[in-house]
Amino acid sequence: MPFLKPLIVLPTYNECENILQMIPALFALSVPNLCVLVVDDSSPDGTQELIKELQKKYPNLSLLSRPKKEGLGRAYVDGFRRAIEMDADCIIQMDADFSHDPADVPKLLEALETADWVIGSRYIVGGGTKHWPLHRLMLSQCANVYASFVTAIPISDLTGGFKAWKSDCLQKIGFENMETNGYGFQIETNFRAYKMGFKPKEVPILFTERRQGKSKMSQKIVWEALLLVWKLRFGC
Repeated sequence: MPFLKPLIVLPTYNECENILQMIPALFALSVPNLCVLVVDDSSPDGTQELIKELQKKYPNLSLLSRPKKEGLGRAYVDGFRRAIEMDADCIIQMDADFSHDPADVPKLLEALETADWVIGSRYIVGGGTKHWPLHRLMLSQCANVYASFVTAIPISDLTGGFKAWKSDCLQKIGFENMETNGYGFQIETNFRAYKMGFKPKEVPILFTERRQGKSKMSQKIVWEALLLVWKLRFGC
């Protein structure tokens, strides 16, 4: 049965050039009643001003303004909270930089009808990456194998950020209590949902290097994820 109010949460920081293309692409999808919530950390590049201008054309576009940059995980927590307040029955999380293809949103929503949450996976048959150097691909693949092995969760892409959730699943895993950011946030949400008995599904996606701007990845985020899997496994 189709969802009554699907909502996409888009965290942004200095994504003005990408958001100008992303918003029209999302609202061009054949997804009834689709809403989009941009969670912006007071970008100095004018992202919020652009969103306010786009709202004149797209009434289902909302903006959640945060006073400062606090990391991807906290942006998603605030975005999920607002989405639930807006009565969204399913919530899609994705990047605003076109590394996640807007055309894959309907595929995730279709899969969500028979699952509690869906992961857009780079590392199952039919998935992959585009325009990535070999060392980055190997690092990502090894990180996912490592995370899956340590946590004992049979998901191929634990660090992927393109996911769809049924709202009640998100609420029951206690998303507001997540303490991690970046890859760690993705791993932690997957871990909690799986351990609570919710049903996951992976669908193949092609992950593409961002169109504009710079990656927000840092060594701190990588180390956070490496240590997190052991904390999750042993309940530290």
